[in-house]
Order: sequence, then structure tokens, then C-alpha cells
Amino acid sequence: MVRFMDRLRRNASATPDDGTDGGQRLQPFRRREMLHRALFTISHDGPDGPRRTWTVDVRMKDLGWVAGLYLDGARQEEHDVPAAFAVPGGTIEVKASMYGITRMHLVLDSGRERRLAPVAGTAEDLRGRLARRHPRLSRTIGVLAIAILVVNLALAVPQAIEIVTGLPPIADHVGSFTSPVSTPPWLTAVLVFAGIVAATERVLMRRHNRLLDIETIWSSF
Repeated sequence: MVRFMDRLRRNASATPDDGTDGGQRLQPFRRREMLHRALFTISHDGPDGPRRTWTVDVRMKDLGWVAGLYLDGARQEEHDVPAAFAVPGGTIEVKASMYGITRMHLVLDSGRERRLAPVAGTAEDLRGRLARRHPRLSRTIGVLAIAILVVNLALAVPQAIEIVTGLPPIADHVGSFTSPVSTPPWLTAVLVFAGIVAATERVLMRRHNRLLDIETIWSSF
């Protein structure tokens, strides 16, 4: 707790910068930022009292993401994602893929986890509203996303094996493999686009499966 308080004092005395977050105060979310910014918040004890508002502002930076931690709107620190922010009684863990936020949890010292809620107006919030207002439609979208990822995964595996076994060192020892599936360029483009949309849907709902969502890596090529 002493180290945590020292860090807060250092951050409070820091000179405002002109970085992406616009200085020391949390900037309002704008709809035009939906594709490259996400905001999540949670009510949790602060260093000087209970029920304080902690907010994580995640923005796209170059080829990755950067996350800023705010306490009642005042910036505390900033790290590249994946990031772990120490807060009283726990740690806020942040992870992301190229499609969005994959983990945003407060992990308490007891081991219990609490998920941070998306701020109103963000893509995650809008997708959550759709799920609450139209659960049947939401489930249909989720099933379609899974089906698309399964199809793309089934196509990606033999193609990946063909690429790997085509490398001279491997081909000389085990031989080469030719994928039995060949898709025309237009269909490949459609499947890649559909895979990106499906992967984004999964991220917005913060759903992840180690086998199924490995396809999200392939669909980015």
C-alpha cells in the first residue's frame, strides 16, 4: 500500500503531456473512435476511500494497444498491452488481440475476479445492449460466428501444413504435403473478411476458445 501511494503521488505531480489521452484527465469517448479505442470501468476501493471509479482507456497504437489507468478521471499510469495495473486489494489485467480487448478483469488478492464493464457508447457496450434487448438475434449471430471460424479453421489447417512441409529442410526429411482443398481467390477473400467479422464479434462478447479462436491469427494474413 505504501508503494501504491508513492506511485499515485508521483503520477499526480507529473507534468501533463500531449499523448494520445490528451493529458492527465480522461477524455470523453466519441463514436468515431469506436474502431481504435475502448473504455472499461469498475467501482472499487481507492487508496483513500471505498467505491472509487477505476477506468481503463485502451487505444490502438502502431501495431499494438496501449492502456491507461484512471482513478475518478485522473490518469495514474500507462502501459503497453498486455498490462497489469496494481490497485488496492488486487490487479487489473488487460489483454488484447488485433480485433479488440480479450481480457479486462480485476483480480482480487483473494483470487476472485470481477469483469470491468464497457463504457456507454463503445462497441462492446453496443454489442452488449443488442444481446440484452434481442437475445435470440444475439445467439444467432454468435452461432454464425462460430460456424464461420470452424470453416476457416478447417481450411487453414491443411493450407498451413502445405506451407510448412514445403520448406526445403522439412520437405527433404518428411516430404511435402498438398492441401486437398483449393479455393478461388474471390472465395478466399470472402472467407477472410467473414473471419475478421466473426473474430471481432467473439472479441466484443469477450468469448474465447483456445482451439476455435486460433483461426483469428490465420484470418489476419
